[in-house]
Amino acid sequence: MSPAERRAGVSLAAIFALRMLGLFLILPVFAVYAHSIPGGDDPFYVGLAIGAYGLTQALLQIAFGAASDRFGRKPVIIFGLLLFVAGSVVAALAGDIYTIIAGRVIQGAGAISAAVTALAADLTREQHRTKIMAMIGSSIALVFAFSMVGAPLLYAVIGMAGIFWLTALLALGAIALVVWVVPTAPPVPRATGGTLADIVRDQNLMRLNFGVFALHLIQTMMWVTIPAALVHGGFALVEHWKVYLPAVLLSLAVMVPAVILAERHGRFKQVFNAAVALVMLAQLGFYAWAGSAWQIGAWLTVFFIAFNILEATQPSWISRIVAPSIKGTALGVYNTLQSIGLFLGGVAGGWLASHFGVGGVSLACGALACVWLLLSLSMTPPPVRVRT
Repeated sequence: MSPAERRAGVSLAAIFALRMLGLFLILPVFAVYAHSIPGGDDPFYVGLAIGAYGLTQALLQIAFGAASDRFGRKPVIIFGLLLFVAGSVVAALAGDIYTIIAGRVIQGAGAISAAVTALAADLTREQHRTKIMAMIGSSIALVFAFSMVGAPLLYAVIGMAGIFWLTALLALGAIALVVWVVPTAPPVPRATGGTLADIVRDQNLMRLNFGVFALHLIQTMMWVTIPAALVHGGFALVEHWKVYLPAVLLSLAVMVPAVILAERHGRFKQVFNAAVALVMLAQLGFYAWAGSAWQIGAWLTVFFIAFNILEATQPSWISRIVAPSIKGTALGVYNTLQSIGLFLGGVAGGWLASHFGVGGVSLACGALACVWLLLSLSMTPPPVRVRT
């Protein structure tokens, strides 16, 4: 990659990481905190406070992606981050669960994922694009692992309000990166063909969109049951990082050569399909062979390998096969399906766990991954680009 491409990759990955850290930090501690505020004893409102972000993300991703096609990537990203700051402040000042839900709704209204991903595509050549997406995906995985370790410690020191204030500061830091560090992208070409309807009718694009929906639905459903399973396997909550962190780090070590194989050796579709198969394998492993914390950790590693590869390859695939003038819109549809998967995963996982137990969740995830694999096998691979 050129120096400008490396700068773009590092800075955009940092923007994603700063924003996602603010979101992930509440996951391990919010349910405990909620019992101390009015309305927080109702599991429905607790779940809504966690999931409201994903719902508003789903509603606005396409609009933000299309706006970035028309008005430019950076202005839309900055506007979205300002909304995220405002929502964080509302949540930090909240005295009850209902105001926190309102803050989370405002946070989610800053739906910048499509615009950031489109900017990453604008700033990189196609032969290096998957590497940039891998950098972004890896930053999210590392931030998730850090949040699992650091959130309980931060909560003990600064409380829930302090965590929300920290998320606001992190988003302000991301704005600074957009303004002063991220390279300036070329102007987005005006649309000369291709509409939202064309995107929806494109079978390859919609299979990729189904894939990101399935991946994040499965991921969220898993986290309904995994923490309790680890506790049952002998790991106290404060020790869960001993499972999460090695799984994430090992998965990143495997992801790098997989992405190189896909990019440099023209094995994009093969690597992609293998990753989908690993998602299915991990769910079957959780169902049949996950009696101890270390067994759970082994299957988590398999899942994270697949997750990181897919997080890198799916948006890269989309950016290769759509016209530049509607790239933001196409990635907006993609991120909408991702957000719907995040929102529905918690609801579906909770319902399945309450009616069919942990095994029912794993089997449902495995079945969904099997459907995804069948759909992906017949996809047309993206064009192979000559290295320059």
